[in-house]
Amino acid sequence: MELRTFVDRLDDRLDTDAYADVDASANGLQVGPESGTVEHVAFAVDAATATIEEAAAAGADALVTHHGISWGGIDHVTGKTYDRIASLVENDLALYVSHLPLDGQQELGNAAGVAEAIGVSDREPFGTLGPVTIGTLGGTGEPLPPETIRDRLDGFEGSTNGTRVLEFGPDRIERVAVVTGSGADWLEEAAAAGADALVTGEGKQQIYHDAREAGITVFLAGHYATETFGVRSLQSLAEEWGLETTYVSHPTGL
Repeated sequence: MELRTFVDRLDDRLDTDAYADVDASANGLQVGPESGTVEHVAFAVDAATATIEEAAAAGADALVTHHGISWGGIDHVTGKTYDRIASLVENDLALYVSHLPLDGQQELGNAAGVAEAIGVSDREPFGTLGPVTIGTLGGTGEPLPPETIRDRLDGFEGSTNGTRVLEFGPDRIERVAVVTGSGADWLEEAAAAGADALVTGEGKQQIYHDAREAGITVFLAGHYATETFGVRSLQSLAEEWGLETTYVSHPTGL
């Protein structure tokens, strides 16, 4: 497959352009030639030297990640930025990145994957950021104790330290909002939407008091652990397109 075709298909499916004005990440093809072909694609959460080298060792032509190497532009190609770009170029490895678009995609995205894994259905877009959303909101079908949701989250890839629970909501949870990664800022929106719980990756100091005062339970399941779902979904999509794939797992424990 032509590299440009691969990129265009992903951009179209993820609605990449819609997030251009709200995302610091340079989404889309971050490193790569104007022309080229791809037969083998690697997928990872982070574009780091370790994942780049593993993708190259697997013989991949492109690496697709959630976290890339350009945040608000690159002013100086030195240090770790140089090392990562050099490794990509030396191995003739293109880098495609999807940050917020891959959080908010309601079928393939991180939030959708987390929700599906913990049994949240009848979902709708959630997590407003300007004109787009980056999460999802839905129901559990039957009321669940917080322990059940915590146990399901603890089973995620990369969940090495266990899920931290701020248990300030009802004894039985029926409505859950999900914003993966660093989603503490959407607690107020979750409470206003009638959610009993917010699932995210990591918290901030103030979320404890905010959750307590709002009467909502917060699950902090780990940034990495909540953001493997999107790249896994894109891997399956690439396989449907006839491409060979490799998944590179490098949990951070954070």
